[in-house]
Amino acid sequence: MTAKSAAAAARATVYGYPRQGRDRELKKAVEGYWKGRVTADALRTTAAELRAAHWRRLAAAGIDEVPTGDFSYYDHVLDTSVMVGAVPERHRDAVAADPLDGYFAMARGDRTVAPLEMTKWFDTNYHYLVPELSPNTVFATDSGKPVGELREALALGLTARPVLVGPVTYLLLAKPAPGVDPAFEPLTLLDRLLPVYAEVLADLRAAGAEWAQLDEPALVQDRTPAELNAAARAYRELGALTDRPKLLVASYFDRLGDALPLLAKAPVEGLAMDFTGPAAADVDALAAVGGLPGKRLVAGVVDGRNVWVNDLERSLTTLGTLLGLADRVDVSASCSLLHVPLDTARERDVDPQVLRWLAFADQKTVEISTLARALTSGTDAVQAELAANRADLASRANSPITRDPAVRARAAAVGEVETRRSQPYADRAAAQRAALRLPLLPTTTIGSFPQTTELRTARADLRAGRIDTERYEERVRAEIREVIGFQEKAGLDVLVHGEAERNDMVQYFAERLTGYLATQHGWVQSYGTRHVRPPILAGDISRPEPMTVGWTGYARSLTDRPVKGMLTGPVTMLAWSFVRDDQPLADTARQVALALRDEVDDLEAAGTSVIQVDEPALRETLPLRAADRAAYLLWATEAFRLTTGGVRPETQIHTHMCYAEFGDIVRAIDDLDADVISLEAARSHMRVASELAVHGYPREVGPGVYDIHSPRVPGVAEIAELLRAGLRAIPAERLWVNPDCGLKTRGWPETSTSLENLVAAAHAVRAELSGS
Repeated sequence: MTAKSAAAAARATVYGYPRQGRDRELKKAVEGYWKGRVTADALRTTAAELRAAHWRRLAAAGIDEVPTGDFSYYDHVLDTSVMVGAVPERHRDAVAADPLDGYFAMARGDRTVAPLEMTKWFDTNYHYLVPELSPNTVFATDSGKPVGELREALALGLTARPVLVGPVTYLLLAKPAPGVDPAFEPLTLLDRLLPVYAEVLADLRAAGAEWAQLDEPALVQDRTPAELNAAARAYRELGALTDRPKLLVASYFDRLGDALPLLAKAPVEGLAMDFTGPAAADVDALAAVGGLPGKRLVAGVVDGRNVWVNDLERSLTTLGTLLGLADRVDVSASCSLLHVPLDTARERDVDPQVLRWLAFADQKTVEISTLARALTSGTDAVQAELAANRADLASRANSPITRDPAVRARAAAVGEVETRRSQPYADRAAAQRAALRLPLLPTTTIGSFPQTTELRTARADLRAGRIDTERYEERVRAEIREVIGFQEKAGLDVLVHGEAERNDMVQYFAERLTGYLATQHGWVQSYGTRHVRPPILAGDISRPEPMTVGWTGYARSLTDRPVKGMLTGPVTMLAWSFVRDDQPLADTARQVALALRDEVDDLEAAGTSVIQVDEPALRETLPLRAADRAAYLLWATEAFRLTTGGVRPETQIHTHMCYAEFGDIVRAIDDLDADVISLEAARSHMRVASELAVHGYPREVGPGVYDIHSPRVPGVAEIAELLRAGLRAIPAERLWVNPDCGLKTRGWPETSTSLENLVAAAHAVRAELSGS
């Protein structure tokens, strides 16, 4: 093995590519299918055309080996459950009757059955469908999707590599099925699962696969000796197979740690590793284990999760070190490009000076290709690209856009007093009860209401100049009047204005804060057909003027009931944006918190007595390694308290979190010092309430009783039973009744019925409590 031979063989490749299409064609086709406007055959045709277009685009950019199998109608973990036959019993009839409809029933539920639980994919804002397994699970091979997509790519004359979720990660992501002992560990099913993977690999080889990639990102987390031994056994067995493609085991999002030596020694032909951010430490770690003699290394040196141009010369230095550690070194992004938008070339409204600092998926593929050419042919072959890259990096580093001395001075002056409420929670709670006079089990919603066609049309008309601001704002006021009127009629206790003026809970605020920039086409998949346009945090943050005070005040003028002010919290503003990488996240979080603090103070001054600061991303941004978590939680919780610390004791501060594992951060939730927290709980069957009770959480809690990510309308009895389960963990005087999350993506008919059922269930359980 020599550095020269490793460089001569260098290829450009990626692990995955955005699925939605340049104009979100997949979203439109899938949603059309759900509504009966698109046939199954038409949906499959659209999907095939998108896959072909994506592969051709990658090849044209210089990607030598394209990924297959990364495409999905909804979620790649759900696809894996189908591939291995792990269909929950309640969905089997639907899948048997119509596999496509059954697939979507697992994802979204239907009128009779609940969907699979959904949670965050590691520390990203992508959501996956959690596999449900039990000691009785019987796996069965279905290679149709991975084999079919591989054949499509090969038919186009491309070199293709199937990408699958690895068996260890799949089991570590799974949970015990409903009714199964919570202590059951799905990893105990590994010996039952490996033969299915063996059959899939054999089918892929028969279809023409030279390589197959098995993604094992779960191995970048802290793992027990038993879990590491299971991973070692899995790859000994898969590596020993004779009827299979060459195996490339991939990890990403962090450093491999204790898993690195066992994978380096496994009888597989290659590893794909992340060498960006914290994972850059794996360069030295790989050298320490003796490298990968005789094996292929796919080096993820281009950040697949953020949007800044790569420092090509720095990446070449890293690659130069890696050349001596493997038989062949290929170049890739650090992870699938699923997590970034498609193409900067479509962003006509971004300052050209700033645009040159950005790289979306298509630009990253060019960077990867450039680095591979530099390895293969030497830097002389890419001198023009290196010179342009140096100029882009210098432009950003020297730009006044990135620094505001006043913002930095204010952040530096923050002291402990600004990050604490003036009274302890017990005293505040008494003051809030006296001021708000709410009933037992108060009912509310999380914030957003359905965004109607009329409202979306008005927003598009405003952007296009077909209507003026006055007409648009009247449309918004009409929506607010409707939402307030409905909530009063339904009997909700604490109302919201419905967020009719907001396009997205992060983007709306980003467009009104300095330092952020918004995109027009920067869509990224969050879950299923739900896409968001994360704003880009390019400079120092401040709030020029109030952002929500007027709309909240208008809603309050329409009712005598409390109306919540609604803000997105500082950590979520970072997590659901593309953050700057030229300063510590803690510094950026403090700047955002100060801007939001100004808004909180103005809401309170205008008469708003309940203010919700949403932090759904607090858990998702938790570092994957335990050693890194304390420092993160310290600045993250401080940023929340800095946002809310200036209000009076009688002002009630709410926060909201959803679709994450909360048991890991209960102490941090307590340290936020919010008065009320609402949490996702419907799909997880109120588990979070028990977790909070075990940890002695002392404040008020609203565990969700209505799963808003499914079109199912929960009945009164179903909601009442969830409430009773919540009461077994949380005292009635501290329990709120609310949906899991905002209602923006739902339709009015299902929303109105569901909320009416929610109120009826709350009244029924109140009556039970009164009678007892």
